[in-house]
Amino acid sequence: MTFEWWARPPVRPFVKVYVYNVTNADEFLNNGSKPILDELGPYVYSEEWEKINITDNENGTLSFHYKRTYTFQPEMSNGMDDDAVVVPNIPMLSATSQSKHAARFLRLAMASIMDILKIKPFVEVSVGQLLWGYEDPLLKLAKDVVPKEQKLPYEEFGLFYGKNGTSPDVVTMFTGATDMTRYGIVDRYNMRDRLPHWTTDQCNSVAGSDGSIFPPHITANDTLRVYDKDLCRLLPLRYLETVESSAGVEGYRFTPPEDVFANDEHNKCFCPAGPPCAPDGLFNVSLCQYDSPIMLSFPHFYLADPSLREAVEGISPPVPEKHRLYIDVQPEMGIAMRARARIQINLAVSQVLDIKQVANFPDIVFPILWFEEGIDELPERVSSLLRLATRVPGVARAALAGGLCALGAALVLLAVTCLIRSSHRQSTLRLEAHVVAKPPPPKTPSKESAYELNSRR
Repeated sequence: MTFEWWARPPVRPFVKVYVYNVTNADEFLNNGSKPILDELGPYVYSEEWEKINITDNENGTLSFHYKRTYTFQPEMSNGMDDDAVVVPNIPMLSATSQSKHAARFLRLAMASIMDILKIKPFVEVSVGQLLWGYEDPLLKLAKDVVPKEQKLPYEEFGLFYGKNGTSPDVVTMFTGATDMTRYGIVDRYNMRDRLPHWTTDQCNSVAGSDGSIFPPHITANDTLRVYDKDLCRLLPLRYLETVESSAGVEGYRFTPPEDVFANDEHNKCFCPAGPPCAPDGLFNVSLCQYDSPIMLSFPHFYLADPSLREAVEGISPPVPEKHRLYIDVQPEMGIAMRARARIQINLAVSQVLDIKQVANFPDIVFPILWFEEGIDELPERVSSLLRLATRVPGVARAALAGGLCALGAALVLLAVTCLIRSSHRQSTLRLEAHVVAKPPPPKTPSKESAYELNSRR
């Protein structure tokens, strides 16, 4: 039963997307005004996911593919996914930023191509297109002219492009059959046990959970680790507080430490090109995104340098309860009971003066959208078994301990009673034996006997 729940989780996660709509694109480009953003959403998608093509390996692992299906939920959304939004042209700005250190004639050629194709720094697309993909002229051109071995593995651009369906990635995960301390931990991702991007083996490690199950017997002093391909690293989680689900099951809430994306010594391994590295609160995933200057952060730049949020207008100060990432885990069983994975996608734009279309686009970390993915509660049947598994053993131990104490007391009383009775019986036997062994007292001669005696004399 638990294997079936692992392969086809009986939960229905929701993904809530909030898009930053740019309301003054022309003023920003022409007058140097701060970009004004209008946060739209949430646009809510239900998610069904399962693990398919499961293979049982001989070393205590399973290999599989994820299959995810997203369905838009208009009744839960604040708007429709065909709403039009104005956002930075990510393919174009990625190309121009990458060309900053190329030969000047290449930048001039790129400007001419963009003129011919009428490509602009901002595009108006629907929310659905921004997420799931739309035809981009630069990508279409690259498909026709770039050598086959250098082509991108997609024909359209979308921030969630390729995620609605079966993933081509092969995940190998420990079952715990040979070592329960590795239960639910990723062994290999696409046949590799580490990433090729960072400077140390520790930072390249993929040995983390997928966020749904963890090794059992977790304590508040443990650090949990989650691996996600799009995050391009292990995300450490530390104990925040003890919580209780609506079903009455106690859990530990784990969240990333405040310095998880800090620009400091312990994150130096994630900056292979050397300084300057990503500012505090940002994580550079460009090496995992075909060199596109994508920076990840928490929503509203939570735990990031305040200057990032102050560079734009329309983003309210972050609120930990709304913008913090967390997972609630049942510590004895290692099962995730509630989760909120909250991430903001940003584009780090570099000014390139030789390309006239972006000559007025300053160096800026431009927020695109943020989303949260997670579950509120486990289904009742799962919660009931979880409650049974976590509460009944404790109750049974207490009842058994009480029963054994009572039995022990009864046995002690019985033993004392037996000793007393045995002692009393032995005293009685000794008394009776003494009475039997005592000689009878001498008889006093009667008068008749005395007369006979005198007569004989």
